[in-house]
Amino acid sequence: MAGQHLSTAVVGSYSMPGWLERAKNDYLRRRITAHDLDEMHDAAVKAAIKDQEVAGLDTVSDGELRRDNMIDYFAMRLPGVEIDRASKTSYYDFYESVVRARMPMAPLGLVEHYRFLRRFTDRRTKVSVTGPHSLVKRIRNEHYPSEEAFAMEIARIMNLELRELVRAGAEQIQIDEPYYSGFPEDLAWGVRAINALVDGVDARLSLHVCYGNRYGKPSWEGSYRYLFPSILQARIDQVTLEFARRGSEDLRLFKEFDAPFTLGLGVVDVKTHGVETPAVVAERIREALAILPAERLSVNPDCGLLHLPREIAFGKLCAMVEGTQLVRREMSG
Repeated sequence: MAGQHLSTAVVGSYSMPGWLERAKNDYLRRRITAHDLDEMHDAAVKAAIKDQEVAGLDTVSDGELRRDNMIDYFAMRLPGVEIDRASKTSYYDFYESVVRARMPMAPLGLVEHYRFLRRFTDRRTKVSVTGPHSLVKRIRNEHYPSEEAFAMEIARIMNLELRELVRAGAEQIQIDEPYYSGFPEDLAWGVRAINALVDGVDARLSLHVCYGNRYGKPSWEGSYRYLFPSILQARIDQVTLEFARRGSEDLRLFKEFDAPFTLGLGVVDVKTHGVETPAVVAERIREALAILPAERLSVNPDCGLLHLPREIAFGKLCAMVEGTQLVRREMSG
């Protein structure tokens, strides 16, 4: 049935409420307790789940609202990473962090947050993790002989956590690797690290690569051509890429290289406050359908929605779902 195709989801993050930003900063300045912040995180996550459900998404996330940014949530949990607590004055900043000795194996505690998501939705769920390549670009390495060795160690530790997530019921796991676009020369070992990360992980695995979304702005420009053919070695089920802001030209790469995975098609631009119409979304999906069949496509925003005001993020998700439904109806009509 056509409705089973073109599944909709967020990339991961949802709009960060201003009150939660202030609370995170108050916590850094020791004005509120960890318990207070946890309660606020719970409330924000429930609201993010509800927004995604009301917008009509097939697959929901927890909005990643417990995370200050995509690095610190993992740097603080990875065993053996030393964090300088005084190095961060605003929640979105990165902590100064360093590894000075071999990292031990230990759980990261992601399962508890995944169980919370599962408890508050009946929809399919998705968990995103920051990939080893991006983490080694932000955590200082004073022990391992190379970035690759450091990344492989992080992959080995996080692999256990991904297996635990699967045991807890996780069906879809996304690995975020935006730094690939800034360091394309690392891609060969970046893919090896991904494969170590997902070894034996029995879930639908996707890899999200973008051109950066720091403060809602791209960090790099260019084409996704640098991913090919190296990315074909990645043991993943889907690659999730941004197309709304960058145009559809790179879609041809999937045909040119006969890519073995499905495509998560970015159809709304998260770097603009203009809300796309369902018709615009539908046209972007049709452009992709000219190259890939519907069963090889799912639909998502370009990147995380973290930096957008809530009403704009919600409006974009509603338009994305309505545009997808337009195309589904055409296909089944």
